[in-house]
Amino acid sequence: MEIKILEKTKNMVVIEIIGEDHTLCNALRKELWEDKTVEVAGYDMKHPLISEPEITVEVKSGDPVKALLKAVEGLKKRNKDLLVEIKNLK
Repeated sequence: MEIKILEKTKNMVVIEIIGEDHTLCNALRKELWEDKTVEVAGYDMKHPLISEPEITVEVKSGDPVKALLKAVEGLKKRNKDLLVEIKNLK
């Protein structure tokens, strides 16, 4: 996975996530919407076979990159919790 910053301002960042698809982007978008500082969180894939997803994050206050980091940490926790629950199914 490779990430490229396509655009960055004080309150907004647009990144491209190379090698990913709707699965990660949709989960990340949903996690971003849980953050009260996030004004806009969405992604776009111009074509699912030949383009990479672009995620846009705009915040009311703070740093949009920090909001992304917080969302990734949230996803890590959810995945860890899910792993524990699945292991307990045995």
